[in-house]
Amino acid sequence: MVWSGSWVAERLGVGLVGDGELRELLGLALRRNPKRAHLLVSNVLGKHVPQRPSVVYGAGVELGRRVRALLGEDGARRAVVLGYAETATGLGHSVADGLGAAPYLHSTRRPVPGVTRAGGFEEAHSHATSHLLLPEDPELLAAGPGSALVLVDDEFSTGNTVLNTIRALHERYPRDHYVIVALVDMRSPADRGRLTEFAAEIGARVDLVARNTGTVTLPDGVLEKGQALVAERERQQPDDRPVGAARRPHTRLDLPWPAGVPDGGRHGFTDAHRALLEPALPALADRVARALGDGPRRVLVLGFEELMYAPLRLATALEERTDAEVRYSTTTRSPVLAVDDPGYAIRTRLVFPAHDDPADGPGERYAYNVAGAGFDAVVLVVDSAADTPALHAPGGLLDRLAPHTEQVLLAVIPSYVPGAPAPERQEEAPMQLPEPLRGPAFSSYAPDEVGWLLQDLSDTRLEAPTEEREEAIQSGGAHYAESLPVEYQPSAEYQELFKSALALSAARIARAVGTVTETVLAERGPRPVLVSLARAGTPVGVLMRRWARARRGLDLPHYAVSIVRGRGIDANALRWLAEHHDPGDVVFVDGWTGKGAITRELAAAIAEFEKAGGVAGFNPEIAVLADPGGCVRTYGTREDFLIPSACLNSTVSGLISRTVLRADLVGPYDFHGAKFYRELAGADVSGFFLDTVAARFDEVADAVDAEVKELLAADRAPTWEGWAAVERISEEYGIHDVNLVKPGVGETTRVLLRRVPWKILARRGAGPDLDHIRLLAEQRGVPVEEVDSLPYTCVGLIHPKYTRGATGADGKAVESA
Repeated sequence: MVWSGSWVAERLGVGLVGDGELRELLGLALRRNPKRAHLLVSNVLGKHVPQRPSVVYGAGVELGRRVRALLGEDGARRAVVLGYAETATGLGHSVADGLGAAPYLHSTRRPVPGVTRAGGFEEAHSHATSHLLLPEDPELLAAGPGSALVLVDDEFSTGNTVLNTIRALHERYPRDHYVIVALVDMRSPADRGRLTEFAAEIGARVDLVARNTGTVTLPDGVLEKGQALVAERERQQPDDRPVGAARRPHTRLDLPWPAGVPDGGRHGFTDAHRALLEPALPALADRVARALGDGPRRVLVLGFEELMYAPLRLATALEERTDAEVRYSTTTRSPVLAVDDPGYAIRTRLVFPAHDDPADGPGERYAYNVAGAGFDAVVLVVDSAADTPALHAPGGLLDRLAPHTEQVLLAVIPSYVPGAPAPERQEEAPMQLPEPLRGPAFSSYAPDEVGWLLQDLSDTRLEAPTEEREEAIQSGGAHYAESLPVEYQPSAEYQELFKSALALSAARIARAVGTVTETVLAERGPRPVLVSLARAGTPVGVLMRRWARARRGLDLPHYAVSIVRGRGIDANALRWLAEHHDPGDVVFVDGWTGKGAITRELAAAIAEFEKAGGVAGFNPEIAVLADPGGCVRTYGTREDFLIPSACLNSTVSGLISRTVLRADLVGPYDFHGAKFYRELAGADVSGFFLDTVAARFDEVADAVDAEVKELLAADRAPTWEGWAAVERISEEYGIHDVNLVKPGVGETTRVLLRRVPWKILARRGAGPDLDHIRLLAEQRGVPVEEVDSLPYTCVGLIHPKYTRGATGADGKAVESA
């Protein structure tokens, strides 16, 4: 293995001497700094070099345990831990966790209005020298009996910064014991005696705990040589600052951070805060994992300057709860030369403008070793104070990350402000949520058929061409729920095909409607509340309501709510339902299952809703018309056949669009959004579909009664055969992403109407159920491949790794040679 300090050592004569692990722990780089030429680059700090989060956190915790052994259990409980901004804020917090119950504070370079300064100090060799101490509790640093102050930095080099800090604090908060903690003790022999002299000078005990010990040898003139080398290399390299960078979308996730828990140690972090954060971390990580989806195999969790601990703990929890390879690092103020050489510690850098409000004003910031590192996804974690226009602007950090990864997820944590009212630190739902939208003002359904727990976005432009949406979705630049596909306008030939398909299948659909409705009434009655998952579930919910009224004389409540893969169900809709109905009466309804992604999404979302303090009692099981994937236990049929409501988009679903979830349109107290396409009324067949199926209820009643009797006595446990088949197809066809495999007639139709299809797999000998599939495929130039042993009637394959170069500007697939 090439040592990542050899490039600097060979050119400047810088030497690193120490124990055997030292070179594994440290590399070397060159600073753009007039005070010090070299930079010791830690491989376990999680700052400049992406590292496994468990390694980063474990290094700090282990140091904390060593301090606890030094102080004893009683001394550890009375200790206070102080970390240094910006580099050691996460390390110091991890050391405090290792001590156990010790409160933690870190210095900061971000002033906070209204917070009294409790002290400060200067860092002589740094590029940004001033440190502020802003504890919420003014007595946090006060020295009680036997209280040791533990000071944590990433390295102990000359010792000047730490000794200056102790001297300043000792004048204000004198105590008998100080402990200095660092990953590496790199003092020269001349500096080592100063610690003993200093302890005698202030009349206190000063101990040092370090993971590794060594020294840096510097030849004469190294500063000047280093500056000249930096200048030479930067003249040779192109300017890596953003110039005219184009905007690129990303996904935003507001994390439900525990109420009252600070986002870090800027104002102090106590054992009580720790007790609230620890049990919340798994759910927070699950939220991030769902937002990422199943695709990413290599994920970077990227913190932001002083905000190191919160993203580190998210990363450690994500590492434990996902099969992806997770790494962690943060952005920095430190300007360092990048050299793409294995013997140099900083291989690449991204340059972007500051996006918070630092005391020293705006300036350049950096992310090192991210570009070219092969991350499928980057989770950028910032606090809300740093979620500014500069972050989102062309050339900002989000824009700079996008070309180097397939997916960017912005995870935002609420900034903690001491003394701020509770609503500024935690989300609180309003006293009253709006009433459901109903037709004819919203949808072409009658007002009693369904109430939409959505907000009306009809006047907002949300549509984008299919090929642009596909490229953005697959690149990670946008979530599919942030825009809408252009509504498919069927040709006269396709409309006639829909009508003939409906005529052929109406009785079969009516039978499935009756079977699933009677099963629900038998097991979840006597008056279930139907809650369909918009939009595919809504026509089914309306038909189930019609069956219950026609055959049982029951007038069942029916609502439609939004659920988004990777983001969960609309929590405000659940709150509204809990306020107006018994959650135990709610039955979720969908059209069909494919591989079961929404089934899993709903179960996870209900669990998260309850963990976040939502009303308990919702049953996450879904009742569907057709379950070809074997994913649910309540269904009308497990056959994979054509449900004509899948053939069209809004014109068979009450003229309502797919649901939309975008941060600039849907606030924390809003329902998810959707559009009402009033202008398509002339093509609307929603009522025609419902009436045609309902007209067959009487003739299928006897068959339904017999089928329900058999089903209620049968073992209907989900088999998940569909999921296994999708995994097999994904690997067999070299796609390696189950999200791009859409099984079943309904899902295949959606692929052809909304996405960029690659090819269609059809079960050999499939009949009229696939007539509309073949027509759509012909219109879009998509090959249909007949195969044997297919568990579904058909499967739609989305073009893998889609770009307009891989397919064509019109979105049609191009067969590979």
